[in-house]
Amino acid sequence: MELETIFWEIDDFCRYFEPIFQAQLIPSERKKRIRPSQLCLSEIMTIIIYFHGSSYRNFKDYYQKHIRKYCQNEFPKLVSYQRFIELMPNALMPLIYYLNSRKGINTGINFIDSTSIPICHPKRARRNKVFKDLAGWGKSSICWYFGFKLHLIINDQGELMAFQITPGNVDDRVPVPTLTKKIFGKLFGDKGYISQKLWQELWSNGLKLITPFKKNMRNKLLSLEEKLMLRKRSLIETVNDQLKNISQLAHSRHRSVGNFMVNVTAAIIAYTWQPKKPSLKLDDDEIETLPFLLA
Repeated sequence: MELETIFWEIDDFCRYFEPIFQAQLIPSERKKRIRPSQLCLSEIMTIIIYFHGSSYRNFKDYYQKHIRKYCQNEFPKLVSYQRFIELMPNALMPLIYYLNSRKGINTGINFIDSTSIPICHPKRARRNKVFKDLAGWGKSSICWYFGFKLHLIINDQGELMAFQITPGNVDDRVPVPTLTKKIFGKLFGDKGYISQKLWQELWSNGLKLITPFKKNMRNKLLSLEEKLMLRKRSLIETVNDQLKNISQLAHSRHRSVGNFMVNVTAAIIAYTWQPKKPSLKLDDDEIETLPFLLA
């Protein structure tokens, strides 16, 4: 990610977004002193997003050792680290709107999956007060965790189509109708999405849900292309892996719900800025050899 390129696009977005957003805010009857910031909204958003594409694993080190040391020319009015942490929650809504503007094009081939977002070690779950009554216990393919789930839909080019965050104890099938409102074509998922009711609901909206079969299920006819796409579901698992290991989607240092949401949203935005995303590269030769691939 290039810092200047990100800032130019975010600054253009903020010039359009801020006047509309401010006009829709309901004024409060309570008089509250609002301390103006030396950094503009686009600068705050850029610094947050750029962190998730950097090699730093700690935001404090990133801000003090990289931004304040090497980016004084780009951000001449930098504030202290503590002041910047206070400003971060103000960028949450703009980040969410900006993320929605970064969605990909519907190609008709979509993959769905969920990934865990633990917010602390399981042994400290009962003592966690920040996310009390918000997070939940969930089970990944590896172990139990306390936190949230990120439900994600991507297209065959690895571009983001839809996302939703739920407590860790929410069934993967629950948010699917909401996630797929503007998606058509075919949706490939794992066995966790098997549901006749869900299949019928999506089918009536022009979306075909395709999952592997369980041993006790009646076999259904699938085209050669659909069988091949089922074998390509690892694409979205690769995206989830990059969100965690490159964009730092999950960590256990959150001290507020607002900054947790800022971290998750900025991590997903940073992924959309990756120059090379995981994608299906099916050329004409591979399509012609489908019968041999499925033999």
